Amino acid sequence: MERLRFLSEDQVRRIQREFGTPVYVYDEQSLLAQAREALSMPNAYGLRVRYAMKALSTAAILRILTGAGLDIDASSGFEVARALRAGISPERIQVTAQEPPKELKELVEKGVKFNACSLHQLRLFGQIAPGREVSIRVNPGLGSGHSNRTNTGGPSASFGIWHQYLDEALAIQRDYGLRITRMHTHVGSGTDPDVWNRCARMSLDVAARLPEVDTLNLGGGFKVGRMADEQSTDLHTVGECIKRDFEDFAEKHGRKLKLEVEPGTYLVANAGALLCSVTDVVDTGADGYRFIKTDSGMTDLVRPSMYGAQHPIVVVPAQDEPRGTGKYLVVGHCCESGDVLTPEPGNPEGLAPRLLTEARIGDALVVGGAGAYSASMASKNYNSFPEAPEVLLHAEGTTRLIRQRQTLEQMLANEIID
Repeated sequence: MERLRFLSEDQVRRIQREFGTPVYVYDEQSLLAQAREALSMPNAYGLRVRYAMKALSTAAILRILTGAGLDIDASSGFEVARALRAGISPERIQVTAQEPPKELKELVEKGVKFNACSLHQLRLFGQIAPGREVSIRVNPGLGSGHSNRTNTGGPSASFGIWHQYLDEALAIQRDYGLRITRMHTHVGSGTDPDVWNRCARMSLDVAARLPEVDTLNLGGGFKVGRMADEQSTDLHTVGECIKRDFEDFAEKHGRKLKLEVEPGTYLVANAGALLCSVTDVVDTGADGYRFIKTDSGMTDLVRPSMYGAQHPIVVVPAQDEPRGTGKYLVVGHCCESGDVLTPEPGNPEGLAPRLLTEARIGDALVVGGAGAYSASMASKNYNSFPEAPEVLLHAEGTTRLIRQRQTLEQMLANEIID
């Protein structure tokens, strides 16, 4: 059975009583430890780590990570606005988006860096900011991920300028007098160092055709094992191999490129947990299943329903007492057959009962690995359930509310009733 990662059972009970459920809890110590690990990634000629804020966009988290020395990668103009609102200086923010921000000219004038993800975006940037420096995102032709839905490189991915169209990008550069000084690639959430190294070499081959590039951003997607038996990316191993590739490039081309990476999951996944309460325990007979029903689900954590993603789950009894174990399916509170927190690995259509502590109504249930793509990617307000609050756990064990629970009035604020 899985174990609690950064919370004690007493802390779980206290948070359940004080803040109610469902509620997200983030561990400040874990966030800072992961930031230090990312910043220590081996590199040849300098390293910048950007936090991919789409993983978790709450202002308090942004401040912790930028305070630790990380910059920001935003995936939309709205994320840029959130980062600015959190007090992050525009020079530390880069926007890499499928849809260019409508206020791109204003953001660029403030100092926000732009990463053009298509020929159209590069041309648009040239029209509003001729003669300026810019970054381009290139699809190098290879990707990696635990499923097709997390693979952001290769021919099946729409992200970035396809590497065979580089001549067109250079023509746009000349038309508008742009300086392409940064290049960006992103291959997805894989753990295989060989794939990362192949992608790095492919990306360096493209960078060789861009004579003004001084920085190569290899993106994020450093997979973190949420479950005890899952493998995590070893940044030291990946970094050492990439370092040699950068050194070889410098010897061959006379350019010492700086390295950028932009992890999201790696930094915050295991620093977060979703606390819920057991609302019912039912079964479908001797030949069926036993179910734990919770007051949360896809409204707060959609990854299991979307990807068949696996999250560690721990039942914490309401009272400190010995309990037996049993096999359960854990389901959410939505009237939706897909609202299942224990799908078959990699298959959201399948079911995979978990061996858990015997559950009773009123117990707490902790879903681990819920720091990344959980609060930020939830099916908010489905069945009109409110957005869950978020709590920060400090090193000394104190807790602080960093996002309030959404009210019904807030949920309905934009409705117009004649």
